Amino acid sequence: MAEIRAAAGKDAGAIAHVHVESWRTTYAGIVPEAYLASLNVAEREASWREWLTLDVDVFVAEVDGDVVGFVGGGAIREPVEEFDAELFAIYLLREAQRRGIGTALLRRLAVSLKARGFRSMVAWVLEDNSSGGFYSRSGAVRVASKEMEVGGVMLLVVAYGWVDLGMIGAGVW
Repeated sequence: MAEIRAAAGKDAGAIAHVHVESWRTTYAGIVPEAYLASLNVAEREASWREWLTLDVDVFVAEVDGDVVGFVGGGAIREPVEEFDAELFAIYLLREAQRRGIGTALLRRLAVSLKARGFRSMVAWVLEDNSSGGFYSRSGAVRVASKEMEVGGVMLLVVAYGWVDLGMIGAGVW
C-alpha cells in the first residue's frame, strides 16, 4: 500500500511529473493533443514550488519511495452552493490507479480540511473524464456545471460535492 504524507518543497518535481503524466493519460481524446504535448514538467515544477508555499493542503502518495500520486485542496475559489472547501487536484500515475490510493488521498485531504474548520468540499471535473464514477462512489453528488477553456477548446466541467467532510474521513463508502 502507499504511504500518504504531507507534501514538502522537495516534492515539487515529483508532483509535477505525476501532474503532467496524468494529464496526458487521463485527458487523451478529451483535451487537444497539442495542448497535452505542450505540458512541461519543469514549468509545472516551478508552479508547484510556489503552490507548496500557499495556504493549501497537499499530500503525496509514495510507493517504494516514489511519488505516484497527489491531492491538493483548500478554501473554495468560486462559490458553489453551500460548499466551503475545494479539491483542487487529485492525480495518480496510471499504474497506481485502481489500488485504493486515490481513495486514501481523498480521505487524507478531507480529514485535514475538516481539522482546519471546513465543513464541505466540491471538485470540478471535466465531464468526459472517466473519473466521475470515483467521485460518485466516494459519496459526492453532481451539484453544478460550467464551461472552461482548455487548450483553446471550450469543455464542460461538472462540480461534484460532498456536503460533509466528516463522511469522507470516516470512510463511509
